Amino acid sequence: MKDTSGKISGFSKLSAAEKRRTIAEHCLGNAEDSYKFEAFHFADEVLQQKFEQFSENTLTNHALPFGVIPNVLVDDKLYHVPAVVEESSVVAAASKAASFWYDRGGFKTVAQESIKNGQVYFEWYDDVEWLRNNELFFFDQLAASTAELTNNMEKRGGGIRSFLLEQMPGISKNTLKLTLEVNTADSMGANFINSLLETIATEIPVFAQKNNRKAPEVLMAILSNYTPKNFVTMKVAAPVEQITWSKQYPPEVFAKRFVQAVQIANSDVSRAVTHNKGIMNGSDAVILATGNDFRAAEAAAHAYAARNGRYASLSEAGIDEDRFWMKLTLPVALGTVGGLTKLHPTAALALQMLGNPGADELMKIVAAAGLANNFAAVASLVTTGIQRGHMKLHLDNILSAEQASPKQIKAAKEWFANKTVSVSAVRDFLANSR
Repeated sequence: MKDTSGKISGFSKLSAAEKRRTIAEHCLGNAEDSYKFEAFHFADEVLQQKFEQFSENTLTNHALPFGVIPNVLVDDKLYHVPAVVEESSVVAAASKAASFWYDRGGFKTVAQESIKNGQVYFEWYDDVEWLRNNELFFFDQLAASTAELTNNMEKRGGGIRSFLLEQMPGISKNTLKLTLEVNTADSMGANFINSLLETIATEIPVFAQKNNRKAPEVLMAILSNYTPKNFVTMKVAAPVEQITWSKQYPPEVFAKRFVQAVQIANSDVSRAVTHNKGIMNGSDAVILATGNDFRAAEAAAHAYAARNGRYASLSEAGIDEDRFWMKLTLPVALGTVGGLTKLHPTAALALQMLGNPGADELMKIVAAAGLANNFAAVASLVTTGIQRGHMKLHLDNILSAEQASPKQIKAAKEWFANKTVSVSAVRDFLANSR
């Protein structure tokens, strides 16, 4: 029998305070414990209400560290890059790599394109060949139907760039896919693209009727987060003799080990997934800090990594004529106007820190952060190993969790300066010090 004893009815209609009390009663055991949610509220009521409007059924705020990656040199322009991330060592690793490459010319843009897309899927019950033969006329009518929506976007340099009509024989001979390619200027553009697609979806039956064709059936209209034409490629390069990252190996040995590790990530999916996760550590942190959609960025990146039918590394590395290079291609749809970019106070602050960049500029910064993290991670893997540096940075968290005193914290940091950090080792140290 279904358990309905804890079911909550009409939750969305409750006030914010009533929601907290209801969840406290059902999940914490006492409605009076609602203060535990309120403890994380902003003192400014207006600001708190603004945050509660970002999402539904908001109980409280969930804080994450807002840090900075200093000295990120992108196309000879210096940025101190905001980063929101909870994982130890991400900001430190990116900062170390950014500083290293600052002295070697920084991150350079190799290529960039800014075309997003969406699809309308529909059943064309009439002669498909007729539609294919008249597709330019079809596209013109669809574009005309969106003129009111595209007017302002075109003034900002954006707008519809192309249409593509494809059959989907794997589903049925009548199933068609209409792809719309759009430039959304400095807007992330999700709402804009979806509005265009839904307008086009209503125009398809109108087009059929005007041309005495059987009524088509539109199945769905939705933007795609797979954005292979909305990408940036960033690169770092320097003579091998200048790749003096490691004290363990001379530059030429380090560089060869590094390149081989990236080649493995290009060949082995077991390595590629974690390799790309390391890239997204840096990129997601900047995307989140600037109020952009990191879930869309993740989906696009991993789909792009598998674009050739096999999941592989998003980055490459090599040595050409005694010159080391590494590059990253990241498909990422970002915005610097609209959405949370101005509504969220720290997102607005993050963009201000970056000089209020346009979307194309922000793409470069995001990719540079990802490449910095990737470089630092691979460099650690082929030298000291990833865990040594990670756990040293994690030491503060362990000591906090173990409720170490200030004196114990100081002593622990001295003790573990040249030792491997682990939870059990820290606990043993604290037990002995007590």
